[in-house]
Amino acid sequence: MRRHRNAKIVATLGPASSDAQVVEELFSAGVDVFRLNFSHGTAADHAQRVQILRQLEEDFDRPIGILADLQGPKLRIGTFENGAVVLVEGSTFRFDLDENGGSKDRVCLPHPEIFAALVPGAELLLDDGKLRVRVLECGSDFALTTIVVGGVLSNRKGVNVPGVVLPISSLTKKDRRDLDIALELGVDWVALSFVQRPEDVAEARALIGTRAAIISKLEKPAALDRLSEIIDLSDAVMIARGDLGVELPAQKVPAIQKHIVRMCRQRGKPVIVATQMLESMIESPVPTRAEASDVAAAIYEGADAVMLSAESAAGKHPAAAASIMHKIIQETEKDPFYRQVIDASHGASAKGSTVAEVVCCATRRAVSLLEAAAVVCYTSSGKTALRAARERPEAPILGLTPSLHAARQMALVWGVHAVKIADVDDVVLNHNQN
Repeated sequence: MRRHRNAKIVATLGPASSDAQVVEELFSAGVDVFRLNFSHGTAADHAQRVQILRQLEEDFDRPIGILADLQGPKLRIGTFENGAVVLVEGSTFRFDLDENGGSKDRVCLPHPEIFAALVPGAELLLDDGKLRVRVLECGSDFALTTIVVGGVLSNRKGVNVPGVVLPISSLTKKDRRDLDIALELGVDWVALSFVQRPEDVAEARALIGTRAAIISKLEKPAALDRLSEIIDLSDAVMIARGDLGVELPAQKVPAIQKHIVRMCRQRGKPVIVATQMLESMIESPVPTRAEASDVAAAIYEGADAVMLSAESAAGKHPAAAASIMHKIIQETEKDPFYRQVIDASHGASAKGSTVAEVVCCATRRAVSLLEAAAVVCYTSSGKTALRAARERPEAPILGLTPSLHAARQMALVWGVHAVKIADVDDVVLNHNQN
């Protein structure tokens, strides 16, 4: 079941897609990697989904990647005595550590680490950026703010602090428990939320080792200040555009997306474009034209994968969403302009390149001249296939590996069709010149 396209599809499993039949429909429609969202569901739920996927993998004899997405820190306000208040623009509002019910004048913000990072003039975004306040005064246990953009604020809404690196680990106690569960289930990729700095990735690496590959989710603007270091420490990157768009002006996100994709391609790191790609299909059986263009734009940029979130996890048409995404990718990659864009985006070879990188670069050129049917990579870890995929050759990449774990990880990589083979014990060279 080779996909006749290069870019891959990641789909999230959830209430609408936990049944074995629906999961098979998603796979048949084109999904290559399945995401388990540890923000929702129990350990038993995730174990059941892994069992379904591994049986599906056996039935179709095709490696399937499984991605465990950790929740990360969730910064939220406390509760109000009456459930909600109206914040009026220009008035003042206080955040503190008092756990008593809030009022029109104050509410609990049970995160001392936020107060530790605030300075006068800093801004807080509430309820996914719908409300905005500016800090007037602050201390270790309070912040007095003026309301810049008002509205209704209800219990336990989220808080974002743009432009500030919070003194907080990207791994909460819950994440550490979930990570143990995910690794025990044998997932192939672990997505790390709330990455702000390279040290967050290093902390996860110390816990995970080589048991799974790490995807750094770029959802905090602070991560962009140290983007190069974060990419270098990660095995792959996910551009979580919805969260980025909360703390950044929406008009900045498209350019940032292109910049991240370009940097990942230069380093040979898989990159996933995620969030709201076909969001209207949560309800509608067809996407909007703008959504189709959004998916196509990510493919023109050379992204390794595009992702379905609520569309497949909670939507009414999960398999249809995967099928339409598959068709958009196919149509985009058939466009002659697509190949022109991909070829034009190859950067000059850097000094100090390894022999393997130079060979893969030369292979891309040879494939173009010879019109080769395929690029065949024998790889034990998947790294050779990754190097070949970095070059974006015209021919599909056949990744042969004795490691099922590597084959499953390669399911995320652009252009790679992974096949598990028996281990190679010997190599015989044929010197026959005839």
